[in-house]
Amino acid sequence: MLKYLRWLLLPFSWPYALVIIIRNLCYDAGLFKSQGFDIPVISVGNLDVGGAGKSPMTEYLIRLLKGDHKLATLSRGYGRKTQGFLTASATATATESGDEPAQFKHKFPDITVAVCEKRVAGIEHLKDNHDLIILDDAYQHRAVKPGLNILLFDYSRIFEPHFLLPAGNLREPFAGRKRADAIVVTKCPMDLTDIRKERIKTRIKPFAGQQLFFAGISYTALHGLNGDKSNRVIDDETTVFLLSGIANPKPLVNHLQKQAKQLIHHNYPDHHPYTLKNITKLADGFKACSAQKKLVITTEKDAQRLGEQALQTIVKQLDILVLPIQVEFLENGQQFDQIIKNYVREHTTYNKLY
Repeated sequence: MLKYLRWLLLPFSWPYALVIIIRNLCYDAGLFKSQGFDIPVISVGNLDVGGAGKSPMTEYLIRLLKGDHKLATLSRGYGRKTQGFLTASATATATESGDEPAQFKHKFPDITVAVCEKRVAGIEHLKDNHDLIILDDAYQHRAVKPGLNILLFDYSRIFEPHFLLPAGNLREPFAGRKRADAIVVTKCPMDLTDIRKERIKTRIKPFAGQQLFFAGISYTALHGLNGDKSNRVIDDETTVFLLSGIANPKPLVNHLQKQAKQLIHHNYPDHHPYTLKNITKLADGFKACSAQKKLVITTEKDAQRLGEQALQTIVKQLDILVLPIQVEFLENGQQFDQIIKNYVREHTTYNKLY
């Protein structure tokens, strides 16, 4: 039913498409200023609305580069209640910096994590004290001209119609992929066949010079909300209560359903600010469950929004566990790494930090 309702919204996508096309043409023609910088700036983004795995890819780049570079991430800080430029502290909360930046800071305390609605202004704040900046979710932020554009496509959406909002999920026309330097299809099954890869390549139609990669999701060990290790595991006797407010929970749901006896999903919209009512509902359901082995599990991003003081009494009683994820390339991962490292090396030659 929802699919047919979206067809009815197609006429409303046309004026939106016209505005976006004219905007992009103005940037391409130089009528609108797109500012470049003299330090490496890597942008991670997608054409769709949410759910393509930008945060795990940003974390992949952090792990790849942080040992050799003074690195900063810069995000808009979606959902935060602050404004302007802000660097996240070690105790950053989702309210202060947004859930994803808070996650980056807690996982990588030695790097700079910054938020700013205007990315140009954010880079100006950072560039004198850093030699590399990673922009999270900035593909449509054309006021910045990144040196390297990484474009992500969610595997589960590859063959959807290329409709713009509100009829479809695209923020800009599919032709916008031409700005990408590397394209990664994310959340792929690890046993993806060569035939399927060729079909996807035909669907995406990379432009000359664009390299296409395929990556899946690797789930790591459960840990507590405070990062403490857990010896608990999921098996076919476990009832899992899953709390999630992410754009596309389907891969996570599929992963847990393969392992657990039963999955009870408390599902909320992306970036949902959890309320006492939400967590009380979860706690009541968990308490009423008669299963001898039961766990409450959430994502790393959701964990940041559970840190609000008003929720702590119930959250601590629940002993919620976090299931981290990482990007895992199906093949050619070293080639992808080399593209990133080569770009950074070639553009830091004259940087004053060296």
